[in-house]
Amino acid sequence: MLIHPTMGLLAELGLHGMAKGFQELQAQPESRALEHADWLALLLERESTTRRQKRFENRARAAALRHNASIEDVDFKASRGLDRGLFLSLAGGDWIRQHRSLLITGPAGVGKSWLACALGQKACRDDVSVAYHRAPRLFATLAQARDEGRYARLLKALARVELLIIDDWGPEKLDDAQRRDLLELTEDRYERRATIITSQIPVDRWYEIIGNPTIADAIMDRIAHNAYRIELAGESLRKRQPEPPAAAPA
Repeated sequence: MLIHPTMGLLAELGLHGMAKGFQELQAQPESRALEHADWLALLLERESTTRRQKRFENRARAAALRHNASIEDVDFKASRGLDRGLFLSLAGGDWIRQHRSLLITGPAGVGKSWLACALGQKACRDDVSVAYHRAPRLFATLAQARDEGRYARLLKALARVELLIIDDWGPEKLDDAQRRDLLELTEDRYERRATIITSQIPVDRWYEIIGNPTIADAIMDRIAHNAYRIELAGESLRKRQPEPPAAAPA
């Protein structure tokens, strides 16, 4: 068998998964009993897996998620009011394809950001584009883009993202520019893209954060309409983490 020419051709064609699979199969004596069709099927599966993993890594890198979280590691035993059935249904991703929103609220430390990132990581695995932003930094980035003449381009880029995570919104009230920014974001995404928003403030008090009643009505109509909600409660999960051992006296 022309091993080296085959490897060179696979590399030239960019079929790196097949090339690595070819090497591994060639090193296994039992693989010589396989039919040609079986060899081809195994190599194609290896190439598909490699490309899928590469897409996930690229999506996860672009998403810049705050936490290295995954849905498999979610703690459903913690007393915080997390509905297991609802969360696992959300992990399936239909709501993202339906361009709906998810609002996660609760006190500090109950895992709002972590759950949002776990869903974001799963979306990356499902080949969905994701972007994570903490609300204060997002508004600061939009303000800077406005000053530098990049505002429209940035809004367009955010509008293209299939799942936008806006983390840690509130409790500070929005100023006029931030209200306009949020209205633009929600208008661009309403029934076109999916959005996750996390906040320590209950949804019924978001009108107070937005400030202007007319704009608040417009924004909340787009955010809350047909949105899924996860309302967490309880003590901070951080309190349950073991403290690091005290340093030995010098």
